[in-house]
Amino acid sequence: MSNSKQTSGACVYCGREMTRGGLARHLRACAQRQQAIATANAQRGSDQTLYHLQVQDAWSGAFWLHLEMRGNATLKDLDFYLREIWLECCGHLSAFEIGPVSYTQISSYGMDISYGQEKSMNVRVHRLFRPGMEIPYEYDFGTTSELLIKVVDQRQGKPTTENPIVLMARNTFQSPKCGICENPGEWVCAECLWDNGAPDVFCAAHAETHEHEEMLMPIVNSPRTGMCGYTGPAEPPY
Repeated sequence: MSNSKQTSGACVYCGREMTRGGLARHLRACAQRQQAIATANAQRGSDQTLYHLQVQDAWSGAFWLHLEMRGNATLKDLDFYLREIWLECCGHLSAFEIGPVSYTQISSYGMDISYGQEKSMNVRVHRLFRPGMEIPYEYDFGTTSELLIKVVDQRQGKPTTENPIVLMARNTFQSPKCGICENPGEWVCAECLWDNGAPDVFCAAHAETHEHEEMLMPIVNSPRTGMCGYTGPAEPPY
């Protein structure tokens, strides 16, 4: 379900609300984030490179994430996170495109492939990421969800949590209005979504009387809403 409207979101550290671009700048200077970093850096252990990633729906300004990722984590870790928070429905294939190389995995069989211009996702991101990079990502090569990952910044230091990826901000979800009335939409009809001119978003009351009851899917904070068999939960995995 596409939405071209730019949305705002809140900084996880201080709660300040602003646009995607505003948060990209804010997170560099956020006092509460800097305090979390200082606390982490005071602990024992080796420093490493950590990357600030901005992930967004490739065709919409409505859905986006700001993440911090450990340099010693892998593309497979990032693939897992994106699947859990936004994409996973039926175990589809996915790929990161970095230069001429497609980094993929065959998730249905738990296997990795590495030949020609295709390589495994089991590669640590400090070998690949540089500030300013833009990395296309696709999930499901049939009903495809396309994302764009931007490497906004990097820092040297210690991670602020034990997890390979930290959510620093995300868009605040704004449910579209029902196509029949003005109430917030809770369901989207996958069949009507492709029928130009027909309402495809329904509130709870109008969903109960919709003719394509079996095609109704919940509206959640994810760019994959209404696609394939996606029903959420659209929550961070940790």
